[in-house]
Amino acid sequence: MNTSRRDFLKNLGLTTAGLGILNGFPVEGASSSPAKKMFFNISLAEWSLHRTLQAGKLTNMDFSAKAKNDFGISAVEYVDQFFKDKANDHNYLSELKKRSDDLGVRNVLIMVDTAGPLADLDDAKRKQGVESHYQWIDAANFLGCHSIRVNLRGKGTAEEVANASVDGLGRLAEYGAKNKIGVLVENHGGYSSDGKWLSRVMRQVNNPYAGTLPDFDNFKLTETEVYDRYIGVEEMMPFAKGVSAKARDFNAEGNETTIDYRRLLQIVKKGRTSAFNGYAGIEYSGNRLSEDEGIRATKLLLERVGQLTS
Repeated sequence: MNTSRRDFLKNLGLTTAGLGILNGFPVEGASSSPAKKMFFNISLAEWSLHRTLQAGKLTNMDFSAKAKNDFGISAVEYVDQFFKDKANDHNYLSELKKRSDDLGVRNVLIMVDTAGPLADLDDAKRKQGVESHYQWIDAANFLGCHSIRVNLRGKGTAEEVANASVDGLGRLAEYGAKNKIGVLVENHGGYSSDGKWLSRVMRQVNNPYAGTLPDFDNFKLTETEVYDRYIGVEEMMPFAKGVSAKARDFNAEGNETTIDYRRLLQIVKKGRTSAFNGYAGIEYSGNRLSEDEGIRATKLLLERVGQLTS
């Protein structure tokens, strides 16, 4: 472990305790008033452990146990690529659900990246993409998830891709409605990271089962242009059923180095509607800390700032 990482981990524990005492919520070993209930719950996005999974040190089947036993998190968000050939495997899904149920872990959603385009300008490709997502809606329904997360990507003008998105997302949301499963769009680069563009698409789709999953950090429009994250999250919140709490690195005080979590959580609290399912999914994507360390640091940050905004 390098010195900067060791110092960070040491300081994180001390600083977290100090902030807890100063702000009136309990920390281990401190005497203070009871903690306020946060306005959101914490879930763990499987992508936070993608390097561990890709190295074969963890399987999708054991993800819920890892979340509960190692991090004390009782809600999980799966990523389709880690069980992409199992969407129609009833035996596999039954065992996956049994393991999470036995642990008291809630399956929140499935992030779908491998099922094909929903905003392709070619009608046939778009139709195929829509229908390829059906199996994941079915799997989400079986596992007890509230939604799947999808991407809106296509090549063309903003208007052309918007029209294709309204068609593709609209048709998929109709299928989701039949199963009572939400279809959530994440800001994932390109047009989808433009809050105004995405909110217009959502209004045109006009289906309560079509929603958004604002990511705190995915606002890259082009290689050189980035959309304002705070404006983007605010514009997406009227349609949001959850949020993705992205984090990459932390300073000695335990704050994310480039993302103002307190400001964002205030925006989320103010902008949430009755459709908001109440989960902030940890998605640690940094390199300096290990995946386990990054998850713990993000959880501590959410808990600390969540107390201040509740």
